[in-house]
Amino acid sequence: MTTPKKLFIKTYGCQMNVYDSERMAESLGGQGYVETRTAEEADMILLNTCHIREKAAEKVYSELGRLKALKTENPDLKIGVTGCVAQAEGEEIMRRQPAVDLVVGPQSYHRLPQMEARVRAGQTALDTDFPEEDKFETLKGRTKAVRAPSAFLTVQEGCDKFCAFCVVPYTRGAEASRPVTRILDEARELVDRGVRELTLLGQNVNAYHGTGPDGAEHSLAQLIWALNDIDGLERIRFTTSHPNDMTDDLIEAHGSCDKLMPYLHLPVQSGSDRILKRMNRSHTAESYLRVIERIRAARPDILMSGDFIVGFPEETEEDFQATLDLIENVRYGYAYSFKYSTRPGTPAAERAQVDADVADERLQRIQALITRQQQEIQNAMVGRDLHVLVEKPGRNPGQMVGKSEYLHAVHIENSDAAVGDIVPVRITEAKRNSLAAIRRN
Repeated sequence: MTTPKKLFIKTYGCQMNVYDSERMAESLGGQGYVETRTAEEADMILLNTCHIREKAAEKVYSELGRLKALKTENPDLKIGVTGCVAQAEGEEIMRRQPAVDLVVGPQSYHRLPQMEARVRAGQTALDTDFPEEDKFETLKGRTKAVRAPSAFLTVQEGCDKFCAFCVVPYTRGAEASRPVTRILDEARELVDRGVRELTLLGQNVNAYHGTGPDGAEHSLAQLIWALNDIDGLERIRFTTSHPNDMTDDLIEAHGSCDKLMPYLHLPVQSGSDRILKRMNRSHTAESYLRVIERIRAARPDILMSGDFIVGFPEETEEDFQATLDLIENVRYGYAYSFKYSTRPGTPAAERAQVDADVADERLQRIQALITRQQQEIQNAMVGRDLHVLVEKPGRNPGQMVGKSEYLHAVHIENSDAAVGDIVPVRITEAKRNSLAAIRRN
């Protein structure tokens, strides 16, 4: 009997990378690999990288330096770099770190089996093309193993917006949407394997325009309604969206589609129109607020989430105050804030930078405001009756952990619920990053 080869994947960054890592593991499963949780046990290590955060490439090189020692101990170990840093750095990765055997960009994961065969034959493999063939069709799941009750499903990739700070158009390419039928087939397969909640993924997911069975382009709202008809699928979410692509039918779906959860991540990045224009965001603070008003008119209880960049080149204190004002106006249940850092090749990288100390101070102020709003909203949940999708046992005896409709982590005390159940609960306490609850009859 052949001993399975062991695969270790370290995933950085966004949910799409998590989805891609799962597909890569399934693809290499056809080559005899099984996943392991430790790099030390692996026959192949893949770093699935993200280029969004500060000094992303240098962090990858630092990790490769540590992995080089494992290859010294085990010369048969193969090391690969995948993801957006792989796409951006290409041959430079292999030049700087000879321990790397393969480099593959996000659009070429379906070629991993052939690349693995090459490296096993003693060659190196590099593929950062944007091939025409559908990688998703090739990367169909190869295993029928039971899944966690919540899963990601990529429906769209790439972006045509070209925000001045962002590398996505260069690393993921132009916007491309998967056909409706293929998405529905994958969704049904996931439901058959135990999934009850799907989060639809895309760099600009609400720009989805996949071809439907009728040959016409379908919107994200139309796709959601098609998913709504799948028996056994109980919850639908999507991320990440652009304000300019919140269409009328998508807003309406938030008010009328029962399976579409009352949570929306809608990044704005800044509350200053001057900075938004310099970011090439193509919306204003006012137009963003009007979209929020329309969404809340359709679904009054919706919980909003957002993204903010502070210290963007040329940002003044007045610009920053406009961002604080917008946050006060919207009241976010969640929000993610980052200090601007340059991305080589993007327009903003060439502009005058804000002093690092000033940017640090602004980041602390914006995070304090977001934390206050988040805690106020969580405190308001106490006493409310919600429904929780149970995902795993908690740390305490009899405790189960899951997600509410609003994406809050909820700890259910003294519960006999099983993983995958959707149970009614009453919230008893708001903690820093979660809620406590008891099960209702």
